[in-house]
Amino acid sequence: MKLKSILASKISFNIRVILRILIWILVLWIGIISKTKDVEGRLYIDIASPSMRKISVAVPDFKHLGKSDEHPDLGSKLSGIISDDFDLSGYFKLLDKDSFIERPGSGITRESIHFKDWSVIGAELLVKGGYECIGQQLKVEVRLFDVFSGKQLYGKRALGLVDQSRYLIHRIGSEIIHTLTGHPGPFLTKMAFVGTSTGHKEIYASDYDGHNLRQLTSYNTITLSPRWSPSGDRMIYTSFRNSETVLFMHDMIKGSVTKISDRKGLNLAAAWRPNGKELALTLTISGNPDIYLIDATGKILKRLTSNWGIDVSPSFSPDGKKMAFVSNRSGSPQIYVLDLNNNQVERLSFEGNYNTSPAWSKLNRIAFAGSLDDHLDIYTISPDGKDLHRVTQGQGKNESPCWSPDGRYIAFSSNRKGGNYHIFIANANGENQRQITSFKGDQLSPTWAQHSK
Repeated sequence: MKLKSILASKISFNIRVILRILIWILVLWIGIISKTKDVEGRLYIDIASPSMRKISVAVPDFKHLGKSDEHPDLGSKLSGIISDDFDLSGYFKLLDKDSFIERPGSGITRESIHFKDWSVIGAELLVKGGYECIGQQLKVEVRLFDVFSGKQLYGKRALGLVDQSRYLIHRIGSEIIHTLTGHPGPFLTKMAFVGTSTGHKEIYASDYDGHNLRQLTSYNTITLSPRWSPSGDRMIYTSFRNSETVLFMHDMIKGSVTKISDRKGLNLAAAWRPNGKELALTLTISGNPDIYLIDATGKILKRLTSNWGIDVSPSFSPDGKKMAFVSNRSGSPQIYVLDLNNNQVERLSFEGNYNTSPAWSKLNRIAFAGSLDDHLDIYTISPDGKDLHRVTQGQGKNESPCWSPDGRYIAFSSNRKGGNYHIFIANANGENQRQITSFKGDQLSPTWAQHSK
């Protein structure tokens, strides 16, 4: 019996030891798996961090992968497009191509790349691309690598036409940004603005970076305040007709133009409600410039403001329940916010004696142009009036801010270079300001939209 007790005791001890070992193995295994998932799922760029550091990236010319030597210039053109995208995003530090020391014969796959050639020049990320042309058909292949680990982070093959090369690369660049940040890049979005190159104020549209410019109106008069619809398939603007103003809607898919409001007096500076079915604009049908809510056919749904002052420049909150606007009811132009549920109005801006052009972002920030110390600059502020931030400073006059569809970038017009106004874009905090238009005359009143085919 004693022997059986001893054996039983030893067996029990061994079982406890084995169980402890298994538990420790399980804990270590879970830890390893967890760390692996953290590495695989981590974001390379935390765009929400106030101390975000730019990532050094190398983008060599794309390699020609075809047998025929068609379009040899595309190698540098394609790499240039994605490099410009990265630069405008504000997330990257582009390395100078003169610093590249890549060995001959290197390819675009992991096995054919000598990563030490890139790490010694300070590259953290490497974009490798290749292309092949058959007539007007274009095939592009792009890979993104972590230089330190040699790991491929992204890979894509895209087909299209040579004439669509900018679109193809913008699409790939946007997907790369999504891979690194968790949010798509703005590279497929569209811009519109007022231009004066013809001697008249007309509406122009372009890609987000100012390329693929086209003139939308040819009215030979004053045309103002373009505003894309939330889905990017329509645009509204105001044009002068015989000393009157008329609100038009331009269908960007069909190319048709419809008159929405031509009421006597002003039909000015309309803004879309986020539902895409309603608009706010300033009318003078009661004698005083007040803001009204209309539907997409121009039917008046509701009078939103009724004050002795001039009320203009409406902009809706992301949920459509509030509206920012400009009024001089306090004696000077200031920003106000109207609660559309209870009709309560609160003054938002108090710094300076001239604040105008409010724009409400998807991320719930309001941008506006304000004059402080005789300098017209772009500011952003929380809807509760807190956290005022100056976006531009000491660089000419800066006006008419608008937000990118995702609320992470601001576009505005500025005369900081040469006296004429051009369109600039910047990160929401004002960093990485870049000029995107440079043609004849002024470019004013930008509006930014989702891409819509």
